[in-house]
Amino acid sequence: MTQEQYILAAQPNSLHQRGSSVCGAQMYHVVGIYGWRKRCLYFFILLLVVTMIVNLALTIWILKVMNFTPEGMGNLRVTKEGVRLEGVSEFLLPLYVKEIQSRRDSPLIMQSDRNVTINARTDDGQLTGQLTVGSEGVVFSHSVQTSHVRAEPFQDLKLESPTRTLTLEAPRGVEVNAGVGDFTASCRKDLLLQSSEGEIFLDANTIRLGNIPLGSAVDPLEGAAAGTTYTKQTGVYELCACANGKLYLSAAEKGSTCQTTSNFCLWS
Repeated sequence: MTQEQYILAAQPNSLHQRGSSVCGAQMYHVVGIYGWRKRCLYFFILLLVVTMIVNLALTIWILKVMNFTPEGMGNLRVTKEGVRLEGVSEFLLPLYVKEIQSRRDSPLIMQSDRNVTINARTDDGQLTGQLTVGSEGVVFSHSVQTSHVRAEPFQDLKLESPTRTLTLEAPRGVEVNAGVGDFTASCRKDLLLQSSEGEIFLDANTIRLGNIPLGSAVDPLEGAAAGTTYTKQTGVYELCACANGKLYLSAAEKGSTCQTTSNFCLWS
């Protein structure tokens, strides 16, 4: 027995597993997926294709609705100067920017259901200035520098400092103008009008200064003591001023009577 015949005789089932010869031709059994396994495979392939088509359609729809472009998305545009927003935009979280400005032909509107607060801080986070726009107007935590302050048409303009001092100053001058309505200045302590170089000019048809005290002098006819209030019953008074700026009234005569009633300036 040759070596080849011995190997074939030792493995009699190998030829049966590999195939059988019919009329000198060898036939092989083909292994594949048949029946319900084949149908499940086709179903999963079809489901995958449908899912890909739906995802692609949704992606295209989102790009169309959100208006995605190479320059940005929606109302947001990224330009060389920075970020540009067109139309109405809503911010749900804090916004940190260097500068906000509108187009030259349109106003800049900031709107909130409660109030709008703008803070200015240093590099270490300390608050240096604050602007709050709420139901009681605009509140500034520190000084404000501006060239013009006005109210909306047919609305009153009110500048108020409830607990501190309200100061209006300018290197050249401060002008307060009420074109139609009244101008009222009230304070709890002192109202100071001061001009270092120029003059204080009050231009109105009627200027009323209430609760001005009467001047005092010595009446040479009755010999009244110094410091006694002395006025003649004429109903007309002269407005006088002391060196410290305090105002008082003196009875009007043909000449000025401020000197005769200047004792008011000594004890005022």
